[in-house]
Amino acid sequence: MKHSISRICSPGRSGFATHDPNDHSGDISPLLDMILEHVPGPEVEEDKPFRMIVTSLQWSKYVGRIATGRIASGEVKPGDKLILMRDEGKVERATVDKVEVFNNLGRVAVEKATAGDLVSLIGLPDPDIGDTVADPEVTEALPRIKVDEPTLSMTFTINSSPFVGKSGKYVTSRNLRERLMRELQSNVALRVEEADVKESFRVSGRGLLHLSILIEEMRREGYELSVGKPEVIRKEIDGKWHEPFEHLVIDVATDYVGSVMELITPRRGQMLDMTSNDSGQSHLEFSIPARGLIGLRTRLLNATRGEVIVNHRFDGYRPEEGTLPSRSNGVLISQITGKASAYALWKLQERAEMFVLPGDEIYEGMIVGENSRDNDLVVNPVREKKLTNIRSAGADDAILLKPPREMSLEIALEYVEADEYVEITPAAIRLRKIGLTEQSRKRKMVKA
Repeated sequence: MKHSISRICSPGRSGFATHDPNDHSGDISPLLDMILEHVPGPEVEEDKPFRMIVTSLQWSKYVGRIATGRIASGEVKPGDKLILMRDEGKVERATVDKVEVFNNLGRVAVEKATAGDLVSLIGLPDPDIGDTVADPEVTEALPRIKVDEPTLSMTFTINSSPFVGKSGKYVTSRNLRERLMRELQSNVALRVEEADVKESFRVSGRGLLHLSILIEEMRREGYELSVGKPEVIRKEIDGKWHEPFEHLVIDVATDYVGSVMELITPRRGQMLDMTSNDSGQSHLEFSIPARGLIGLRTRLLNATRGEVIVNHRFDGYRPEEGTLPSRSNGVLISQITGKASAYALWKLQERAEMFVLPGDEIYEGMIVGENSRDNDLVVNPVREKKLTNIRSAGADDAILLKPPREMSLEIALEYVEADEYVEITPAAIRLRKIGLTEQSRKRKMVKA
């Protein structure tokens, strides 16, 4: 196999493949021919009754759930009477309304699909991942696919800031509820339930990336919402609390191994393996609590100047570890609504790192920067310089502003603490305190 691949020269940017490195013409047909010749096809049983396991789901407001999978045996046509073999041995009768196969970036309807084809079946009664769709003669289901349980949860609520509705079309709790319920039809690893706080929902998923993809999709569709700090989902097993652990794999330059260890060790990470090669790269493997991964990626990128590759996967539930370090710096909170001024930001940057630019719209309770100390500070980022009638040459200082820290969605979700929200709109991502006024924040501290 390796010898065959080495005979193909295929620069992707140029759009051709050839057996002769000196020949730079033609198309990628030689590469496709080699794939057909050396890559084995799917193992199928054409002479047996129809069987297919559902491996993914899509949803349409017109036809409901659409089950997708590869046909393991037999053939299927529109109108066929089938059975749906669910979990725990439950069997339900079904009729296929439409059979579609994949063509380019879309699907096209066909009159028949046979063993080995990747198809989508329309008309089945609410199929789930792992269900076996089969001919009524079949008595044994295919091995069921197990969907991992959610390990991380977040609070989704409406956008209650003064800037609500400026850029989004869907801003009410009804809009938010309908969108989350619709996502449940195809996103099988997602869980949604009503939260204790009014107009809020507890959304659970398979890690921060899973939930951030959903948030980004909603943002691009025109939704405005606020989300809280990510929290891991604990389980009580044999009278003790257990938390999810992840298997963390890091590939980094050997020079930065020390920096990586300094970040992971305080987060209860335990090294499982470490190897280095002659090219100056090291491969590290850790077992770490899932909550220790929150905010870790950004810090690793900063510590290694972007020269790190991070992967992790769910490893199981284990007894809960001790406390983990939280954010070491406080934040700057705006005490007024208006537009940020260059003069005010210039004065503030001496003791903080800013998140906003001059001219940005700001409201009371919005987080505009990170304090150099561990306490939160209420500031006025709108203040203009006092003007007088007295002027002298060289009396004014030159205003030089440092570039603000860019807060992407993923970085913002990792950054917030329990008393803060990430405000997400189609036009902007902002950080804010849950209590916008200083009085409301003080009252909440007294109650706590």
